Amino acid sequence: MSGKLTLSINQIVIEEAKKYAKSSGKSLSNIVEEYLKSLALKDEKNKRESTLKIVRELKGSVKLPEGFISYKDILEDALMEKYLGK
Repeated sequence: MSGKLTLSINQIVIEEAKKYAKSSGKSLSNIVEEYLKSLALKDEKNKRESTLKIVRELKGSVKLPEGFISYKDILEDALMEKYLGK
């Protein structure tokens, strides 16, 4: 779905942008759309990296009790028993 957007931009910038668009074989609208998409993707990437940084900082900060069995281990044991009879 496409929509219209009205922008106020310095005339010299508009002229240079049109020249660039023509030389690259794209429309000015397409170039602006691609740029705005890249900003949104960059912001999303920064959010993910920030979350990963927090997770890395917290890694190892919790000490599990001795004899702790993870859900993964419980599931693995149940599947082995179910399918292999062990």
